[in-house]
Amino acid sequence: MPIDVNLVYKYKTQAPRYTSYPSAPHFEEVQNDKQHKEITNNILSRNRRERNISLYVHLPFCASLCWYCGCTTVITRKQGNSKTYLDYVEKELAGLGKLLNKDNQVVQVHLGGGTPTFLLPEEIIRLGSMMSSRFSFNPDAENAVEIDPRRLTREHITALKTAGFNRASIGLQDFNPKVQKAVNRIQPYSMTKETIDWLRKDEFRSINIDLIYGLPHQTVDSFRKTLDQVLLLKPDRLAVFSYAHVPWMKPAQKHLDRYGLPTTEEKFSMLCMTVQTLTENGYRHIGMDHFARNDDELAIAQSTKQLQRNFQGYSTWADTDIYALGMSSISQVGNMYVQNTKELPVYYKALDDGQSTWHKFYHLTEDDQIRRKVIMRLMCDMELNYAKMSSQLNIHFEEYFQEDILRLQSLKEDGLVSLDSEGLTVTDSGRLFLRNIAMQFDVRSRIKTTQSRYSQSI
Repeated sequence: MPIDVNLVYKYKTQAPRYTSYPSAPHFEEVQNDKQHKEITNNILSRNRRERNISLYVHLPFCASLCWYCGCTTVITRKQGNSKTYLDYVEKELAGLGKLLNKDNQVVQVHLGGGTPTFLLPEEIIRLGSMMSSRFSFNPDAENAVEIDPRRLTREHITALKTAGFNRASIGLQDFNPKVQKAVNRIQPYSMTKETIDWLRKDEFRSINIDLIYGLPHQTVDSFRKTLDQVLLLKPDRLAVFSYAHVPWMKPAQKHLDRYGLPTTEEKFSMLCMTVQTLTENGYRHIGMDHFARNDDELAIAQSTKQLQRNFQGYSTWADTDIYALGMSSISQVGNMYVQNTKELPVYYKALDDGQSTWHKFYHLTEDDQIRRKVIMRLMCDMELNYAKMSSQLNIHFEEYFQEDILRLQSLKEDGLVSLDSEGLTVTDSGRLFLRNIAMQFDVRSRIKTTQSRYSQSI
């Protein structure tokens, strides 16, 4: 996939990942009872009739910190902290249940973190019971959990299966021992393989592996070797993330500066090699940094224009509200986003006082709703048909987005998109610059005061 390296430097900028629109830096603090009531009324309004919903639970604890990590975590080796945390999640869940329609059906669950498998096996079963006792689950629900093989036991997998989980995402990042030592995450191939063997024995429906490129000591050749080892494990999906170096937000990342990081050109070469390697081995490039086997639900959904995108990445379920539990988690309810407090003591105190854990929110304007739909379809379909979008949004697309389409001309000249009277199509090269293309429809990313809070697009 030969690409002019000058384009890499031209389009290297800070950009959202578009798991939401507008992105989290635009959320505002919940400051008064009026705003609390607005959030409550929005949830009640969405629950006047039954609907499909998703549940997200943020489990922040990790026994050690990986230096590259950008997640909201609590580093501790005190196992008792997880029991206390579950007590509070249960309080939050009970309060949320009072606002939801009793006939709602859960179609997705995601346990994120942190390290969800920091929980003891019996705590995983307890969490599953907390949810299943309050909600009706769709028989085909996608119940996913993020797994760290380093402190995992066979009993954890059995507990996850008992609790109803059927999908797993395994953190790996890189198999190279030198890279692992530099990022403070030692995880041999044999350990990862054992985890996958356990999951397959318990008939988990889908296994994803997370990788990161752009870490210290990585080269195109070394990362190719990691990919070769990953392919031997035959995951259903892969998420191959670009390392986001944001030490002003995550000070622990300064540890990596002592080793040095790959250059922009080296990093982009790793991405091109990854796309070529995976597509040659039966994986479809879904978009951004996600890959799925050609017979996977995500690949099929993309080919039929049914693919969706939300805070957990790409999904097959449409029009699904997300109710998030735990510190820092973000709910998406209709045209509103609501984020819990990021501070664990504040989260605990709010629940002790019988108050909500909501810290930030954002109510989408009509323009936001239109742009959210356009950006999501672009990120999922790799194209925009003007007539189809005009019909779906009840607008004249070319007129509404006249200035935005003009902004795409330079991307067309650089071979990243094709444009004609019927619409826009992202080229194969353009898929590697997808965040840059989406930004052309994002009026809020042009506000300089928030732009510095995003990671690099390439």
